[in-house]
Amino acid sequence: MFRITKNSGFQITFENGYTVSVQFGPGNYCLNYDCEIGKDEIACGRKGSKNAECAVFDSNGIFIKNPISGEDNVSSCSTPKEVLSLMNWVSSL
Repeated sequence: MFRITKNSGFQITFENGYTVSVQFGPGNYCLNYDCEIGKDEIACGRKGSKNAECAVFDSNGIFIKNPISGEDNVSSCSTPKEVLSLMNWVSSL
């Protein structure tokens, strides 16, 4: 399943029930962090970002520890390579 989230990114839910959230809009932990929430989402979507905030949820919507973020549930400034690695890890759970 794929979802667009508030014009700030997307989520992918895998067959195993785990979801990866990739966010790169205003206020997210990425290059677009300082953009204005509620105003700059479309502009950020058009220009994109070289990095993104990522999180992983289980089938109950509860955060699980994100291996690319160390001790936190949410990673900041994840590169495309790190996002792909995270998605591969989550799909194998």
